[in-house]
Amino acid sequence: MAMMAIAENLRVPAAGRPSAADARRYWLQAKRNQLTPYMFIAPNMALFSVFVFFPLLYALYISLREWSLIDTPRFIGLENYIRLANDALFWQSLRNTLVFSVATVPMSLAIGLLLAVALNRDLVGRTLLRSIYFLPVVISNVATAVIAAWLFNDNYGVINTLLQQIGLGPVAWLSSPRWALFSLIVTTLWVRIGFCMVVYLAALQSISPTYYDAAKMDGATRWQQFRYITWPLLRPATFLLLILGVIYSFQVFDLIYVMTGGGPGFSTTMIVQYIYQAAFVSSEMGYASAMGMVLFVMILLFTLMQWRVNRRVEDVA
Repeated sequence: MAMMAIAENLRVPAAGRPSAADARRYWLQAKRNQLTPYMFIAPNMALFSVFVFFPLLYALYISLREWSLIDTPRFIGLENYIRLANDALFWQSLRNTLVFSVATVPMSLAIGLLLAVALNRDLVGRTLLRSIYFLPVVISNVATAVIAAWLFNDNYGVINTLLQQIGLGPVAWLSSPRWALFSLIVTTLWVRIGFCMVVYLAALQSISPTYYDAAKMDGATRWQQFRYITWPLLRPATFLLLILGVIYSFQVFDLIYVMTGGGPGFSTTMIVQYIYQAAFVSSEMGYASAMGMVLFVMILLFTLMQWRVNRRVEDVA
């Protein structure tokens, strides 16, 4: 097929056959055209390989070994994964992570959507309000955690001071297993709501006004317009935010490390922090790599599942 395409573009000599030089030149041009797209993506593929693909393979390699960062890695097969299945602390950290995800992801999407719908209208000070809600997103998570720790401090925190002034008494926000996770959830919502709001705002502004004009002519109420026009057209943005929100909640570390350190006890220790403790506190790199591989598989399966569900919904629609 390639030779036929080359022959069609050649100027056929009098003898009726292309010269060898012309055939070689057009063959090289065809090959160059085929390789050009790969040349453009080569830098990104190199970065992906160096910082994602090769570290992932190396983590899989280390997960099958016992290594303390000092001695030579020793092959132990699946012992790390067997230990993982019987580790009560791992399952507790996984449960904490799931509770944290279920509490933060849907709420951040819902509140972000409400803010986006409200701030998509002509309001006085709309730009200022958008900036205020988006500000926690651009601030470092460490700085946000320091501010939140000050607000929720048991002794001199602003929230407890206000509660005492209205006679409700202080609450052990960060030193009680009952309230520590709740404080982290509230802080995370404060950070994530602004990001969801901006993504939903961009999606709302991409919807053509003609849809709403036609719906108004048919007598549709605002709720019907939102249900049958806005929400279906926001499905790609919702899918994106859902995946990013779950990945963020499964990988959260700095916020919790600064605010509670995983305590009190083990009540706010998430799976990434448990991996950090196993790797850099207990020097069990093989065991930490095994947990990392389990976390990677969980996020991958969730993403594939959501992608498949989204494709089915789009096919039905």
